[in-house]
Amino acid sequence: MQNANWIYDTTIILYALSIIGYFIDFLQNNRKANRMAFWLLSIVWMLQTVFFVQRMIEVGRPPILTPFEGLFFYAWILVTFSMVMNYFFRIDFLVFFTNVLGFLIMSINLFAPGEQVSDEMSTRLISELLVIHVTMAFVSYGAFTLSFIFSIMYLLQHRLLKQKKWSKRLQRLGSLSTLERLSFVLNMTGVPILLLSLILGVIWAFLKIQGFSLLDAKVITSFIVIAVYSVFLYQKVAKGLQGKTLAIWNTGAFLIVLINYFLASTLTEFHFWYQ
Repeated sequence: MQNANWIYDTTIILYALSIIGYFIDFLQNNRKANRMAFWLLSIVWMLQTVFFVQRMIEVGRPPILTPFEGLFFYAWILVTFSMVMNYFFRIDFLVFFTNVLGFLIMSINLFAPGEQVSDEMSTRLISELLVIHVTMAFVSYGAFTLSFIFSIMYLLQHRLLKQKKWSKRLQRLGSLSTLERLSFVLNMTGVPILLLSLILGVIWAFLKIQGFSLLDAKVITSFIVIAVYSVFLYQKVAKGLQGKTLAIWNTGAFLIVLINYFLASTLTEFHFWYQ
């Protein structure tokens, strides 16, 4: 792990420079700064990938099972998703907003426990069922995160339009209909992925963990997350709810995702990241 420290440190520095470039573009509509920030972020993604692969070779398993590894994988997903979404939809500032959050996660990760999983624990954990469960959970978190950011951009755009503040920044935020549609599509994708992840996780837990209970805090809050986002989808599809109200609902739903990940994980009696 020590040999890979320089990669992580370099990634943090380049990540910070990329965020600064996007911030300059956000304030001044500076396309040159935008291009520089994008290429820096591309290097960040490559370094993250190298770090991930090197870690996997070092520990001999998918590196997603400890708190440090989990947060790093989450940050990598955010970078990947934001770049792919930006490539297909060309919505300026999406990468900026997403990677401010990604940078915070990587920075917090510097203080996360860096413990290794014991050989006995590693053998018990490294089933295909568990790896798929964890991977799908993080992918759903990534989708919900981007959906949340689209809602924040929607609310900002809505406020600027209401105040009649016309500017290039207003145009580059994207149209309200596009922001709302992409937020919906991401939630529509994230809900079934998280549900499948939970099903796999519960099956694995019943098979591997003695005394497993569905009343565990992590399990309960995970199902609450699915319920809240399912209500969001129901309001959109069945009742035709749209606009500011739906964006505010989506923002509140993401707060429950954060509670699920950070708070509930500290209260769980079995979840492997904190054993």
